[in-house]
Amino acid sequence: MSRSQALKGLVLGALILLSASVPLSQAALPLAVEREPLPSLAPMLERVTPAVVNISTVTQIKAETHPLLRDPFFRYFFELPRERRERKNQSLGSGVIVDAERGLVLTNHHVVDQAREIDVRLRDGRELSAELVGSDSETDIAVLRIPAQDLTAVVWGDSDALRVGDFVVAIGSPFGLSHTVTSGIVSALGRTGLGIEGFESFIQTDASINPGNSGGPLVDLHGRLVGINTAILAPGGGNVGIGFAIPAAMVRTVADQLLEHGEVRRGLLGIVVQDLTPELARTLGVGNADGALVSQVEPGSAAEAAGLHPGDLIVAVNGRPVTGAGTLRAHIGLLRVGTPLALELIRKGTRIRLESAVADPYVGYVDGKRLTPVLEGAKLGDLIQSGGRGNRRSAIAVGTVTKDSPAWFTGLREGDFLLEVNQERVHNLRELRRILRRTRTIVSLGIRRGDRTIVLRRR
Repeated sequence: MSRSQALKGLVLGALILLSASVPLSQAALPLAVEREPLPSLAPMLERVTPAVVNISTVTQIKAETHPLLRDPFFRYFFELPRERRERKNQSLGSGVIVDAERGLVLTNHHVVDQAREIDVRLRDGRELSAELVGSDSETDIAVLRIPAQDLTAVVWGDSDALRVGDFVVAIGSPFGLSHTVTSGIVSALGRTGLGIEGFESFIQTDASINPGNSGGPLVDLHGRLVGINTAILAPGGGNVGIGFAIPAAMVRTVADQLLEHGEVRRGLLGIVVQDLTPELARTLGVGNADGALVSQVEPGSAAEAAGLHPGDLIVAVNGRPVTGAGTLRAHIGLLRVGTPLALELIRKGTRIRLESAVADPYVGYVDGKRLTPVLEGAKLGDLIQSGGRGNRRSAIAVGTVTKDSPAWFTGLREGDFLLEVNQERVHNLRELRRILRRTRTIVSLGIRRGDRTIVLRRR
């Protein structure tokens, strides 16, 4: 008997013992008390749960082997079978249908990250193959597409209207138990600084969220989508009543860009901010005000043009309050290039208002097509960074990369830094042009992605 079969047997046995020990008349609740119907979430859930899906993925990951087993001569000498360098890894999560006519499903980026196969199981038992439309690791949002046949979609809610104490319901597949429903309240709003995602402004809830709930919906008592469940705080490895969901307003903004571009194209204001500490508040004389303190303004940026100065305390953006550096980053980082900005700030004790707009961070970048057809679809620009002891490091920065373009299939992604071309060090676009005039083509690219150095080879 397998472990899963044994577990199912234990659960079934426990249910049988429980039902046998309690008389049916005592276990069942009456439908009404003094002719008044009891409150129930069942009618709302009957409408919503058909829109909730179970997501399973298959990911190919490299398997670690002993160095001797990687030696072809060693394997040949001992007549060992051909080495298998990859193995399949299955994961399980949840999702929610938000557009029945187009077959659009929302889930978490981490649920489908690097997946080669994505399967969606509906409430009625149908299993469908899903296509990844786009994914954003910074907000942990992904959009999938499934065949649009007899689907039910959830209705969007207004996460900005939520208040602490509002009742919410989480639906998903914790530990593989599909369409599990848990309820609770909104415990806090605008949670940041958790280190879970790049852009954080979470809804905190005590509705039970466990592994497998990721990507599932958080709905209000009307069944409207107010968030996507994404993480829990679990010091002991289990649920302790502290779960987090991405607000629907943020989810919808990201999903719209993923549908339009296949990625999120973020704008830039050009400031460095920090949280306001009590000591800084006393120094600036702002009392108990919340906000994000400007510590640096980039020369030539939209912030400089708007008149922002170091020491300004930004307290609101487009009428939305700013409680810290994290909320300001979330507000601005999700706005499209060119979006007008109304900034409310405190400067030397005086409250003032400035007008600005979200700037394109890749102004001055060139399309890779102008350099070589291999890099078509990628925006490239020179980057100079100051290093230690006055040293200056330079590289070619990769801006946006159009999905399914030649540059995309080469392996380049937004945020990469191009360091080598055909194993030759390259510091700027001028050197890249010189190498391409001589070699005519690209065989390999050496890039830095995060804290890793990667070599991309053309096939």
